[in-house]
Amino acid sequence: MPAEDRMPGTVRRSSKKAQRTWAKTYDSATEQYGPGERASRTAYSALKHAFERKGDRWVAKDRKGPSDPRARKSGEAARRGEGETYGGVDFEGNTKQELYRRAKDLGIAGRSRMSKHELAKAIARKQ
Repeated sequence: MPAEDRMPGTVRRSSKKAQRTWAKTYDSATEQYGPGERASRTAYSALKHAFERKGDRWVAKDRKGPSDPRARKSGEAARRGEGETYGGVDFEGNTKQELYRRAKDLGIAGRSRMSKHELAKAIARKQ
């Protein structure tokens, strides 16, 4: 299975369901688009709809849906990379207070003056 060879470490450290989601999507995308960046982006997109990156693994979100403005896009706009992305942090599904608490747990300096966008970006950089 091609996905087993290409599965990122953060996905390997995640639940079996997260691994299956990534692997099935990656294999399907590889058949349709060929191996490479597009198949990987497609697999991550599917993963980000049901899981959120926390630290070094992906954990199930409380509710499914797009995690950031880029994930809301589809087709050509998504391939062009339009919209903001936050490295697996569920910007859409978390409140500013929830992101603030995560930033505090990660020891991010200046968090009290950050907007929700800035908190999500800082968390993505830190984890």
